[in-house]
Amino acid sequence: MRKQDRIIIVMDRNAHILVVDDDREIRTLLARFLTDHGLRVSTAANGHEMLAALDAGAIDLIVLDVMMPGPDGLTLTRNLRAHKSMVPIIMLTAMGEETDRIVGLEMGADDYVAKPFNPRELLARIKAVLRRSAEPPSKSNGDVVTFSGWTFDLHMRTLFDPDGNACVLSGGEFELLEVFVTHPGRVLNRDQLLDMARGRDAQPFDRAIDVQVSRLRKKIEPDAKLPTLIKTVRGGGYMFTAKVLPGGSS
Repeated sequence: MRKQDRIIIVMDRNAHILVVDDDREIRTLLARFLTDHGLRVSTAANGHEMLAALDAGAIDLIVLDVMMPGPDGLTLTRNLRAHKSMVPIIMLTAMGEETDRIVGLEMGADDYVAKPFNPRELLARIKAVLRRSAEPPSKSNGDVVTFSGWTFDLHMRTLFDPDGNACVLSGGEFELLEVFVTHPGRVLNRDQLLDMARGRDAQPFDRAIDVQVSRLRKKIEPDAKLPTLIKTVRGGGYMFTAKVLPGGSS
């Protein structure tokens, strides 16, 4: 199947979007707008309703407001990731609240849109995240590669530790690790990493890469505070130092 065919299939099957926001007007307007653009939409006013919607059927992506009464968007994101749910999440953050964006990415959100926002911008972000989650990864190093005892299956989007246990990656973490294993030993600055991982869909937010690197280190480094696999190059960016081999090599 060609990549463009797969993308068309994902969009044509009416991806199911869950909009979670305590503001009824925002929920109604977004639901109407997204439905008019060919998406299937459910809404939730709080975390309890969000979990009920997730239990009721398959959700392809969550649009999640950060500031809500009860469990806020950051807490809900953290809890979902803690329970191994990898449903893509786009967070709605207050304009200028960079801290919310950073923490949201740390919790495992895939993207963010600052309020107030143009609905067309949100639609573009939704399509971009859905497209990235559906795209088959590049195969320049083969479908499966190994590094430092880890096994990374790019086609199945899975990572296994040296003991064979699956390590859950968010969409952003997967994209970043894919860039690293396909460019080992090369110093990549933040702009290059952002462009290679997300291409034209990227937003100019330098800290996003730093946050994803930090999350990835916590998962694959023996000691995230003293990283040996993803090295920081002062004034340069980051370098993946592990030797990457085709799957099955030792």
